[in-house]
Amino acid sequence: MSTPASRTPASRHHRRPRGEGQWALGYREPLNKNEENKKNDDGLNVRQRIIDVYAKRGFDSIDPADLRGRMRWYGLYTQRRPGIDGGKTAILEPEELDDRYFMMRVRIDGGQLDLAQLRTIADISNEYARGTADLTDRQNIQLHWIEIESVPDIWERLEAVGLSTTEACGDTPRVILGCPLAGIDTDEVLDATEQIRELKERVIGNPAYSNLPRKFKTALSGCPAHCTVHEINDVAFVGVVNERGEAGYDLWVGGGLSTNPMLAKRLGVFVRPDQVGDVHEGVTGIFRDYGYRRLRHRARLKFLVNDWGVEKFREVLEQEYLKEPLPDGPAPEPPRSSRRDHVGVFPQKDGAFYVGFAPKVGRVDGDKLHQIADIAERHGCGRVRTTIEQKMVVLDVAPDQVDSLVAELEAADLRVRPSTFRRQTMACTGIEFCKLAIVETKTAAADLIDELERRLPSFSEPLTINVNGCPNACARTQTADIGLKGQLVVDENGEQVEGFQIHLGGSLGVDSGFGRKVRGLKTTAKALPDYVARVVSHYDDQKKEGESFADWVQRADEADLK
Repeated sequence: MSTPASRTPASRHHRRPRGEGQWALGYREPLNKNEENKKNDDGLNVRQRIIDVYAKRGFDSIDPADLRGRMRWYGLYTQRRPGIDGGKTAILEPEELDDRYFMMRVRIDGGQLDLAQLRTIADISNEYARGTADLTDRQNIQLHWIEIESVPDIWERLEAVGLSTTEACGDTPRVILGCPLAGIDTDEVLDATEQIRELKERVIGNPAYSNLPRKFKTALSGCPAHCTVHEINDVAFVGVVNERGEAGYDLWVGGGLSTNPMLAKRLGVFVRPDQVGDVHEGVTGIFRDYGYRRLRHRARLKFLVNDWGVEKFREVLEQEYLKEPLPDGPAPEPPRSSRRDHVGVFPQKDGAFYVGFAPKVGRVDGDKLHQIADIAERHGCGRVRTTIEQKMVVLDVAPDQVDSLVAELEAADLRVRPSTFRRQTMACTGIEFCKLAIVETKTAAADLIDELERRLPSFSEPLTINVNGCPNACARTQTADIGLKGQLVVDENGEQVEGFQIHLGGSLGVDSGFGRKVRGLKTTAKALPDYVARVVSHYDDQKKEGESFADWVQRADEADLK
């Protein structure tokens, strides 16, 4: 029998190798379901269908490709149907997990809000979202229980005050992180407000960047505390001063967490403020054109950067996209504090003060948002900010108003001087609403805070506790002192119950790293307070002068970590 020509050794030798789906190399065929959906129709086009069709005809009229795909381009995810336990998360089909309601993410670039915007979100929460509102760890506010019929009116209200949900989700440039103190911090390297505005105008809603391989996260800040955690963003601009005394940015690329965490890498270039827009579009363009699209789990920029290395990435950026070289530049100064947030009372450069406060694990509601706006207004303040730590900041507080404003916030359980546990514990959405989650997170984290405050009232060292409902690390578990990844575990009775895999000693800053995994280190949700109190007590007893929890973990006996 003769061998078909297509199967001869020679033809196999000359067959084109399978690519990674990189457009720039000619691989544009639909390589997975997500890529096929995006090829069939730009996600930005779903907006008009929502307005003209779905909001009028109801949930059952929504095309499945829009429901579980393109609607994310406008910040909409179906939320988890109530009553489905974590053991079924990876077993059921998407349509079995879907509820008929949506999570809606309001993007807040740079965390910048005025009181009219805050009150608009509060009104939408109360009228359309059953009062729900969560501060996220990317400066957004998320609402739940949104019905498709309400979406056009919500958009109209948001857009009337300069807010939107455009590309708050999806394979797009997500919210642009910025320091909440931009323009007012006494020690900032430079004010990045104009650059954030420029990036938003250039890329958000722009069809040139609305079909990326996957989500694309940007940080841009001149903050000396490095509060935008540039180490774990796809692209980050970090304020620096070069040898000539000029303020500009150091460029980092390829950071990201989830199941394959990687730290961003410095390109070693100096970016002037007027170059930021072009450089950001260049990096975004590289991701669009060279990013991997064949396999969804490898479709983040970090994999390309890891494979190429910084030298090649810089070369492609300069030669193919910028058409000019960038000068070498300095690395950023170390963060000014081990707590890279803005909680407390501090002076602004203009003589006023800012006041940062901590809701519990970012959970607020419509009434609470109205209360925050009212407190700010009573004290003559017109601007508030969200942070990436699920916290908020009131700006422009006159010196004679500080004490009364702090008193009102504290009375509303918005802690200005919180315990370490309130200040540095965050939690993702969890199984209450998220279709990917395996365990409950928000209530577990809030209860953990209460219990630790009761058991360890004098503990005051910096300590991050990040609680995640699944392996995707939305709450940054790998970079926390104590990272808790939700999973089902077996309890002492042999029953399968909610619990957490424990990750210890992650950190960002001078010694960034993903910490230490101790084989088999898990806890049930019920036993979580006992475990955390025990390991924190061991650290408190054994720490050397100035030793961080992350440093102690690296030298501690395994027995003290269990």
